[in-house]
Amino acid sequence: MKRFSRRDASVSVRSMPGLMREWFVASALLSIALLLSPALAAAQDNGIQEVSTTQQGGNLVVRIALKSAPAAAPASFSVATPARIALDFLRTTNDSGKNLIDANQGDLRSINLVQAGDRTRVVMNLKRTVAFTTALDGNAVVVTLTAPLADGSGTATVARAPTTRFAESSTAAAAHSIRDIDFRRAVDGTGRVIIDLSDSQTGVDIRTQGQSVVVDFLKSALPDSLRRRLDVTDFATPVQTINTFTQGENVRMVIEPRGLWEHNAYQTDNRLVIEVKPLKEDPNKLFQTTRAGYKGERLSLNFQNVDVRSLLQVIADFTNLNIITSESVAGNLTLRLKDVPWDQALDIVLQAKGLDMRKNGNVILVAPKDELAAKEKLDLEARSQIADLEPLRSETFQLNYQKAQELVDFLNGTGASGGSSGSSSGSSSSSTNRILSKRGAASADVRTNQVFVLETGSKLEQIRGVIAKLDIPSRQVIIESRIVEANDQFSRNLGVKLGFLNNSTVNPDPNRGIGYRVTGNYLGIGEQTGQTAVTGGNYIPDSQFFSLPASPINGLNPASVGISLFTKSAAKFLNLELSALEADGTGKIVSSPRVVTADAVKALIEQGTELPYQVATSSGATSIQFRKANLKLEVTPQITPEGNIILDVDVTKDSVGQVTTAGFAIDTKHVNTKVLVENGGTVVLGGIFQLTDNDTTTKVPLLGDIPVLGYLFRNNAKITNKSELLIFITPTQVNGSVALR
Repeated sequence: MKRFSRRDASVSVRSMPGLMREWFVASALLSIALLLSPALAAAQDNGIQEVSTTQQGGNLVVRIALKSAPAAAPASFSVATPARIALDFLRTTNDSGKNLIDANQGDLRSINLVQAGDRTRVVMNLKRTVAFTTALDGNAVVVTLTAPLADGSGTATVARAPTTRFAESSTAAAAHSIRDIDFRRAVDGTGRVIIDLSDSQTGVDIRTQGQSVVVDFLKSALPDSLRRRLDVTDFATPVQTINTFTQGENVRMVIEPRGLWEHNAYQTDNRLVIEVKPLKEDPNKLFQTTRAGYKGERLSLNFQNVDVRSLLQVIADFTNLNIITSESVAGNLTLRLKDVPWDQALDIVLQAKGLDMRKNGNVILVAPKDELAAKEKLDLEARSQIADLEPLRSETFQLNYQKAQELVDFLNGTGASGGSSGSSSGSSSSSTNRILSKRGAASADVRTNQVFVLETGSKLEQIRGVIAKLDIPSRQVIIESRIVEANDQFSRNLGVKLGFLNNSTVNPDPNRGIGYRVTGNYLGIGEQTGQTAVTGGNYIPDSQFFSLPASPINGLNPASVGISLFTKSAAKFLNLELSALEADGTGKIVSSPRVVTADAVKALIEQGTELPYQVATSSGATSIQFRKANLKLEVTPQITPEGNIILDVDVTKDSVGQVTTAGFAIDTKHVNTKVLVENGGTVVLGGIFQLTDNDTTTKVPLLGDIPVLGYLFRNNAKITNKSELLIFITPTQVNGSVALR
């Protein structure tokens, strides 16, 4: 490495408030602590396995897990400027595999683990000075960071406690308990374990153990209904199972995620939430985390005209990463950076000199961008040449659920409806969606439902994985629909006929008097009073003042009553007929089509009548065609990863209407929509409500307005019709045996 003089570069402790300055201060304090603590030299050899942080109410608990239980609490001290707490572990190695832990919780910024020989120092970098306590808990050292110091002095006060009580109790029995355990899925696929505690003072210890997250609730009780193992695989989150059980006087919860993940925990009052977030591994990313921005430890650099290769070596020494620099990396750089993350500093250096990097594990290759691009291009061309020279192999795949020809079309990129009938050549398709290589070919045997593939070894492995994902049984859905039509009709009609006849000139009678007759209608009055003969005709002389009878309703004749007043000589007649009809009816039509179909496959079921009608042809003749008046349900289900069902529904409810000169009219009710329904749930797709209210009065002017007597001179008709249409649909996932039953 090139040597630098004071004129070329200046690096001081004051200009490095990050990890480098912390290392200088920590080394000096470590020497003082070792001189003051000779009695700890007899401690047994040990190792730090893991360091974890947990927020408990207003306190932050740092748990340092060791390989074996320490004989005594480690020596600790605090520094006010900059604010930090240091713990020294003698004859202890750093077995956690980490030198920096980015906490960013409460007043804690980060944690550094510095090993010198057989000694390890744990330095907690704080945002401000806080009080702390240290205690032993089995194989772990527990450091509790409490509220900030109220005196504002520059020296932190260390509070000692022989033991740490996470949950105080006045009785021998456990005063804390678990009320409820729930699991939810966030939009980004994060799994959330929600625990309701009896009180906010319940002690919680969260740590990772292998590929699991272990949560201990200290001195807590667990109801029998919550002592169970939850399988949450169907939620499509990294969490697979949650096992909760009692262990002595504590309650332990084991969360088992899968894949690449990170966890986070926070508590609000009596509710503890543990989040397990999925991570997508980026090979070029320095930190595999979902958090945006730069997360490296802060450093300060002040160089003038420094060689870029030497600057990269300084960053490599600071981060303990392996950096390989290409021979073409050259040039000098002048920069002054103060309190910036080291990954940002590396990015700035690369951008300033037109460089780029490729990360492979803990090794970083740095080279010019053009050189890396050319190298990757050569690698791709070499792989392509190897693929062109690699010998072809043939393999036969027996399909169980997928059709062989459809799979061949898919491999050729022609789709399920494309391709040839029985075989496909690899050179005949120019589709960009082709999975087969340009030398590969696939053919299908429809009789045995087998696919024969001729490909290279690497491509065969890829095709084998594709077939394993495609050749699976389709999930089935049963769709039940209810179409309800309700009708409510009410009609009322009141009418009257009134007439007068003076028959004295035809049948004179000296004896004057008044008589009366009551019959069912106006004609009956004429027959009984001799105004017309019973046999020989039904004509009554035109003696009506007016005729406003009640009209029939729905083909039903109204009820009527006839009254006649006449003199004793039957010479003068006053005839009256009252007619009335009231109809009240309700009806309901329920149609319930049901169909079973596979996931993402359209299903159709219909029932109805075809109506004939005549149409004119081009030659002038007539022909008979048919129109459908039917009940039809057409639906395409799609099962989501969460278990819900998306329905693309088309429902038609037609019926035969009135007859016209051109043929039958068709009354149509149609709904076409797309909805999301939970499995087994019911949704109302649509509804039509109609209300018809008619009130008609026919009367003789002036006379019809007379109170009470006006009813004899008018006709009243009232019609009220109500109709409502509702469409319900219920999708349910079923397996094959249930669908057959």
